[in-house]
Amino acid sequence: MKEIKCLIIDDEETIGQTTSEYFNMFDVTSDYVTDYEEAMVYLSEHQVSLLLLDINLGECSGFELCKKIRKTTNIPILFISARTSDDDILTALNIGGDDYITKPYSLNILLAKVRAILKRCENNQVSASSPDCEYIKLDYNYRQVIVNQTPIKLKNMEFKLLSYLMEHTNQVITKEELFQNIWNSRFIEDGTLSVHIRRLRQIIEQDPDNPQFIKTIWGVGYVFEVTV
Repeated sequence: MKEIKCLIIDDEETIGQTTSEYFNMFDVTSDYVTDYEEAMVYLSEHQVSLLLLDINLGECSGFELCKKIRKTTNIPILFISARTSDDDILTALNIGGDDYITKPYSLNILLAKVRAILKRCENNQVSASSPDCEYIKLDYNYRQVIVNQTPIKLKNMEFKLLSYLMEHTNQVITKEELFQNIWNSRFIEDGTLSVHIRRLRQIIEQDPDNPQFIKTIWGVGYVFEVTV
């Protein structure tokens, strides 16, 4: 299966082609497609690290495609669109988009954003070993967690939350910091965070009711704890 770092999905062929050619000039292997069906076929035949996804794709929208892709993979998805309404931006982020970039965009700035995400995916993997040698590792490329060598798919917000906690291993993180950095809002209810924490414990802990890794610091927040 051929590996492609970036796939541009845009019904405006000129934009897709120009962006792809520019990225390839700077060694970010890229390609483009122009509709929903072509994108699904391409993704089934290639290993792709990141998507640039337009909202307007003819009969099927980029929103629909994003939701379809999120059923099988958590690779980074950056929406690119001329639509600038808050509703469009919030929809894109809530269904699994990682960023929203408005057209017209600067190719060099877009390339810098893509490179930063790819670098984080490729080089900033986080792992943790517990005293009894269990192994937990984050796979940024496919946005999943590997527990005892078993890959487990995570939803977008679950991956963001776990990666943030693991990147700050043995540091107490307040609820307010998590609300701000994971949800980009200070107005998230405690219950929303609790549900995500409980889900992550069910995935990575041997005994979710007596967690070894994700521990609650009552009245403050949480800590991803590893004893060396």
